[in-house]
Amino acid sequence: QLTDLLQQYATSFRDPMMLQPPEWFKAFIYCEAFLQLPFFPIAAYAFLKGGCRWIRTPAIIYSTHVATTLFAILAHILFHDFSRSEQGGPQTLRERLMLLSIYLPYLLIPLLLLFTMLCNPHYKHVEKRKRK
Repeated sequence: QLTDLLQQYATSFRDPMMLQPPEWFKAFIYCEAFLQLPFFPIAAYAFLKGGCRWIRTPAIIYSTHVATTLFAILAHILFHDFSRSEQGGPQTLRERLMLLSIYLPYLLIPLLLLFTMLCNPHYKHVEKRKRK
């Protein structure tokens, strides 16, 4: 049933990367599984508890990593020649923009997190260490 759902998504939104991911996309999937997913419970704890300034550096690393991968994915969606793809892909500008709209929130949310970590005074404050 999950494979049917994946097939339906890939067909509806003309996303061949989900059915036959390029090697670079597979690398991003592994990064997501082994780097990004472990970050989620840690970040959830820090943000729900509140006052955890230590989350700043991991959040900056996470958000810049995700944003970087999404730039590559979005560029692929916009500029790749999908006419040779076995699974098909977006052919018109409208189809490319539709697929782009699916991936865009995965860029915007990390950028908002990065902006928060860099600009929010709560996270910018660096405590001075006591000298011995």
